[in-house]
Amino acid sequence: MPEIDKRFINMFDLLLCLTNAVDMVSPELSNHHQKVSYLSYKIARQMHLPAEQAEDLALAGLLHDVGALSLDERLELLMSEPPSSQEHALRGSDLLYGFEPLRNAAEIIKYHHVSWNNGEGASYDGNKVPLSSHILHLADRVSVLIDSSKAILCQVKNIQDIILAQKGISFPPEAVDAFMEISVNEYIWLDIDNKSLMNYFPQVVQFSIVRLSIIEVVELARIFSFIIDSSNSFTAYHSAGVAVIAEKLAELAGFSKIECKMMLVAGYLHDLGKLAVNNEILEKPTALDSVELNEIRSHTFYTYRLLQSIKGFETINEWASFHHEKLNGTGYPFHLNRDSLSIGSRIMAVADIFTALTEDRPYRQGLPDIQAISILQGKVTDGSICPYVFSILLNNFELLNTLRRQAQE
Repeated sequence: MPEIDKRFINMFDLLLCLTNAVDMVSPELSNHHQKVSYLSYKIARQMHLPAEQAEDLALAGLLHDVGALSLDERLELLMSEPPSSQEHALRGSDLLYGFEPLRNAAEIIKYHHVSWNNGEGASYDGNKVPLSSHILHLADRVSVLIDSSKAILCQVKNIQDIILAQKGISFPPEAVDAFMEISVNEYIWLDIDNKSLMNYFPQVVQFSIVRLSIIEVVELARIFSFIIDSSNSFTAYHSAGVAVIAEKLAELAGFSKIECKMMLVAGYLHDLGKLAVNNEILEKPTALDSVELNEIRSHTFYTYRLLQSIKGFETINEWASFHHEKLNGTGYPFHLNRDSLSIGSRIMAVADIFTALTEDRPYRQGLPDIQAISILQGKVTDGSICPYVFSILLNNFELLNTLRRQAQE
């Protein structure tokens, strides 16, 4: 296990994984953040901006719409720039600003829907707007103009004409000039349109290697858990509850300090794959039919595959992704059994069930303690969950429920 202060995770790997998850919300969003990041970076380099500024701009591109919390809001941004677009930009900036390695990117995101307006957009509400924000705005609008159902090279002239018509109006002249210069290269468009862009993204956008300690990974995972849970109203703050319960259960089970923090990260990210599930299914208050159940069961698979891309996340991925597996082998999606499920995975399964039973949902109050305990006991009896982990929970039920409530306030 890494030491508590050892920097063992490449921030870029983690961010690329998480933005891939955000773009899974809808087919219309496919690779949107990577496209915007790529194009922003290329424009910045064409303008001969410093490498550090181009890198911050590329990071901002990867994260620029994290403040759009619902699918409807994200899809609306693909169609137009509604008056509310500045709200999501401010929200996204606020989410990221407290994480020091992303502070510059957060400042860029804050103003990425401000129009140039013949120079008046150089400031907004009395604050200077970074040139990078306007470059990000331009790249975002280019991405939105692309029709994925048509051949990309056949669209270039139309997109160029639309952007050129907005020179000095929506976008700074020098940014438009740089875009026009690079847009004559077919490879730019073929890269943007390539569904495999994420596979070679690190080769075409040069990021410095920024390694994060487990404490920094916890903070970034906490930010993204808010995005995961905000995607539907039924599970608001669910991941926060699961995370603190899993961390405390791990501590009570004798895990090391760093293992407890790893468990906290796993809890924050355990439902990452739900971003790929239809929101109508996630918010359905009545029983799901067989088709809907099958889609729900895909979410842990997507969590596993997304987190699998992060070097150094192997244990965290296992703990996060196997929370619907059962000791008797009847869980999903891998049908693992007691021979394959580590104590960490068993802890996460119990933490997830406990939190789901005791937290309030829009359609019901959290269950009374005695009823929640009875349901958990039944899952021990039928061989679904670990009796040892359940015994720890039972002996510390009041403490754990208090921690959950505090985390979800």
